[in-house]
Formats: sequence, structure tokens, C-alpha cells
Amino acid sequence: MTTNLDYLDHLRRESVRFQEALSEAPPDSRVPSCPDWNADDLLWHLGEVQWFWGTIVREKLRESAQAEALKPERPADRAGLTAFYERASHDLHEILAATAPDTPVWTWSTDQTVGFIRRRQAHEALIHRLDAELTAGNRTPMDALLCVDGVDEALRIMYGGVPPWGSITPHPGRTLRLVATDTGDSWLVTLARFTGTDPDDNKTYDEPDIQVADTDPGGEASATVKGSAADLNCWLWHRSTVGELDRSGDQEVLGDFDSTIAPGIN
Repeated sequence: MTTNLDYLDHLRRESVRFQEALSEAPPDSRVPSCPDWNADDLLWHLGEVQWFWGTIVREKLRESAQAEALKPERPADRAGLTAFYERASHDLHEILAATAPDTPVWTWSTDQTVGFIRRRQAHEALIHRLDAELTAGNRTPMDALLCVDGVDEALRIMYGGVPPWGSITPHPGRTLRLVATDTGDSWLVTLARFTGTDPDDNKTYDEPDIQVADTDPGGEASATVKGSAADLNCWLWHRSTVGELDRSGDQEVLGDFDSTIAPGIN
């Protein structure tokens, strides 16, 4: 999927809104969408993530362990966490803006470029901005076009990405169409099976997966899920939706898709 989104602008705006929302929540407030965390855990998490990727790009690192070795300790209180977050967020934006998208760096994806990090961090900030607002009890709308791209990223990369050592076998005829009712975008997903052995730890995989068509070819699908782009994005990220999703068609296909995405996105 190609877009004309300004990921850096979205990253900046969502990061600011994240901090503003979280400032309204006491440090020990539980995060409804991440129940193991309180508000300060969420603040540390996004600050840590943005620090990590800023370090990867600034230093042009080729291994994640190199950045992990430089990671600072977690500040002890809200004031320290806020200062750390503000610095990490500012630095990430500045570093990404100053670095060409095609610059090679380490990522966990097959796409080993700064462009991947720009996109991924815009969506990381968006989802955690929502988490912050849910924590503070002050939910605001999500940008529809950014959410269209978020659905695409979730389906193709977060759930459907296949490492070079693995293979995916689609199940023809077991298809699901996702439709964003407010933008008209749609995705045709085929249920599949992922198999392979990770050479780094020799762990073998044989599990349900999905395959997403490069573009939706139209035609019949076994099942359909319709909703706003924001609600589809939230659903895929296991966050609460604003409206009800319209689910129709083959209930077994719908259930198997639900099972495939049930582990969530790490």
C-alpha cells in the first residue's frame, strides 16, 4: 500500500497528544487497554521505545543489542519520567527528520530502513496516545487516513509478515474482507498456515497465519468485517472500538481469523 502520509508529522502530533492525555492521569492509574500497566508504566514504555529507535538511527546500529546496552535506567518518579519522555520524543523526531528514509539500519522487519521506523513509530505513538486517553478517560478521534495505513500495517506486517526462513501456505476459499466504511478502503485476507524454523534459536513454528492480497481484487469473500478505519485499527490492536463492527458471512472463517490474531501484537 502506498500513501502520501507525513509520518513525521503524525509522529510529532500523536506524541504530544500522548503526553497531554497522560498528564491528566495520576501515576498509579490503571491502563484499561494494558491492564498490567499503570500510567507511569505507559509513560516509560513509549519513552523507552522512542529512545531506542532514536538511538538505532542516530548511531546507524546494525544490531538491537547495541542499543539495549546503552539504555538508561528508568527514572524513579513522574517528573523524571516526563523529562526522559520529552527528551526521547524530541530527539526521535529530529533524528528521523535529518535521516533519509532509505538509510539502512537494524529493524526487526525484513525492511531494514529508516523509512520503516518512521512508519512504525507514527503508529506506535497513535496507539499509545489512545491508551493514554483511555487511562485519563478522555478519548478523542483518530485520524482516518492514518488509521487506514494502520490497518494495512497491522495486517501485512504485524500479523502477516513472513521471515525469510519461513513459508506460508494459504487456504484458498477461506477469505475475509475488511472494509473501512468511512474511506472506502478494503483488504482481502486469506487464512493460511505459517511453518519454519528460526535459525537463531532453532524454534520450529507451525501455526495459523494470514496472507493479504497486494490489492483487493473484488469478488466474493467468505466473510466480511466492516467498520470505520479507526475502529478496524483499534480492533486489530485489541483496543476498544467506538462503534460496533459489522461482521457477516462464514462464522467459522470469522472465528478462525479471531483466533489467529488473538495473541495480539507485541
